[in-house]
Amino acid sequence: MRTSIATVCLSGTLAEKLRAAADAGFDGVEIFEQDLTVSPHSPEQIRQRAADLGLTLDLFQPFRDFEGVEEEQFVKNLRRMEAKFALMNRLGIDTILLCSNVATATINDDELFASQLRRAGDLAQRYQVRIAYEALAWGRFVNDFEHAQRIVDMADHPQVGTCLDTFHILSRGWSTDAVEQIPGEKIFFVQLADAPKLSMDILSWSRHHRVFPGEGDFDLVKFMTHLARTGYDGPISLEIFNDSFRKADVARTAVDGLRSLRWLEDQTWHALAEDERDVTLQLSPLPEVAEPAGVDFLEISTGRLGETIRVLHQLGFQLGGHHRSKSDFQVWTQGPVRIVIGDRGPTGAATTITGLGFATPDPASAQQRAHLLQAGTIARTREDDEADLRGAYAPDGTEVFFGEVSPDGFPTWLDEFGVEKTDQVSDSLITGIDHINLAQPWQHFDESILFYTSLMALEARDRDEFPSPIGLISNQVMSSPNDAVRLLLSIAPEDGEQGDFLDAAYPEHIALTTTDIVAVARRARKRGLAFLPVPENYFEDLQARFDLDPEFLDLLRENNLLYDRDDHGGEFLHFYTRTLGTMFIEVVERRGGFTGWGETNAPVRLAAQYRTIRDAERGVPR
Repeated sequence: MRTSIATVCLSGTLAEKLRAAADAGFDGVEIFEQDLTVSPHSPEQIRQRAADLGLTLDLFQPFRDFEGVEEEQFVKNLRRMEAKFALMNRLGIDTILLCSNVATATINDDELFASQLRRAGDLAQRYQVRIAYEALAWGRFVNDFEHAQRIVDMADHPQVGTCLDTFHILSRGWSTDAVEQIPGEKIFFVQLADAPKLSMDILSWSRHHRVFPGEGDFDLVKFMTHLARTGYDGPISLEIFNDSFRKADVARTAVDGLRSLRWLEDQTWHALAEDERDVTLQLSPLPEVAEPAGVDFLEISTGRLGETIRVLHQLGFQLGGHHRSKSDFQVWTQGPVRIVIGDRGPTGAATTITGLGFATPDPASAQQRAHLLQAGTIARTREDDEADLRGAYAPDGTEVFFGEVSPDGFPTWLDEFGVEKTDQVSDSLITGIDHINLAQPWQHFDESILFYTSLMALEARDRDEFPSPIGLISNQVMSSPNDAVRLLLSIAPEDGEQGDFLDAAYPEHIALTTTDIVAVARRARKRGLAFLPVPENYFEDLQARFDLDPEFLDLLRENNLLYDRDDHGGEFLHFYTRTLGTMFIEVVERRGGFTGWGETNAPVRLAAQYRTIRDAERGVPR
């Protein structure tokens, strides 16, 4: 599949955008007119630069406000268009994007639209270029791709075709089924954009909130299957207007864009696998990625080792041992849960989540898939007799490893820490990892969603928002289809006037499962665990909401337990440790098939963390 990207998607100068697109692996680019206008380089220099980088220049865009006007204005528009055709010849671009008129159209007449497009086609023929007519979702008279295609058919000119843009189609709720009715040779260009579902005017939605495929809510796979059946075999291009992209690093945005197209190509290939019709669009699948069987291990690093291992001990973990060749690493275990700790020495550095190990049926295929999706691979030094842990860097810098599935639940790498099977306690109170919450920089949030979707086959599910003392927090739930791996990705608040609190502005956490949370809490309390305090107002509110048995409410209060219940009688009990650097640990017990995350209690937790961190700043004793 030929890939392209509009220069409007990327930050920087035109020269920087071309370099980033080429380095990421795109086949071509669309030149956005403003990028050329402000460039100090001539069209001939841009053309040569693209050729040197191995890029084709696929589209010049946009040409606006052309059809539906009086003859006097139309003659002026033709003159303006001819100047752009001459410019395209200098650039070596053979297709221009013509948007349906938004501002200057005064005559609503399809016959007139078609006649004016036909005259434009005659002019285009003289310059050996083509016109791709696109229905803007907010076009004055033409805002529907089927309407635009009817006008193209009426124009009946070899130099006039249509441009399909998924945002303009799907933002209006149009069905994409009719795409299959368009002859492939009359589709001159295809632009893709995804977007979250928002309730706002379409123009603002389009200009600020488009995202790459797989990062929003549009069904682009369905669109691509319809497109493939038309016989279209031209470029598949990205046209994304997004405030974050305009400020983000140009190289990583380009990589994220190509990753999205490779993921979409793979999904489309699978969607068409059973289709018996001929498909001209060249599609290639990625190496298969199997659902992860679970979390193999978690890795954290700290400059506060004593504080960190004390909390693990209070929760019932035992030291498994130190790594035989990397003495600054140790592993703590409880039941099937393994937490590797990297000791940074007595530096006081915050305790942070640095790595996730997924139990993967085929680590080699997962690594190959990561490479094809442009994920940076981890160069891990090891001795000859040590496990070859393959992995890639997530957008936030977290190391994601692909570990082998262990039939007996005992991975071979544990031997490097001196841990033996007989060391594993089968009746541990902690029974697994319920979920992992990772805080994401706001500018990489959508990129992270696509990373875990495309690389690990996780699915984006519910997105929640809730208030905190430092602003609104947004959570994206990600999980594997088998529910063995569950991640919560949270937007970390932007830097602001929050002082040192921003070191732990939205702390990450590990949620451990148990079938007896009261026993875990009592054991932890006896060992001196500092629970995150829960205010009395919370328990009074619980009683008002759920009419709990007074003895049960006292049990919750006594053990700093929070509580939630769903409409089907499922229950969720959980408690939090105090924050360790930028992370904390949660212990949860699910009863009766409860499937939520305790999100209704998140504001209580965030407010308590805010207070405790503020008190620490001010020297208030715990």
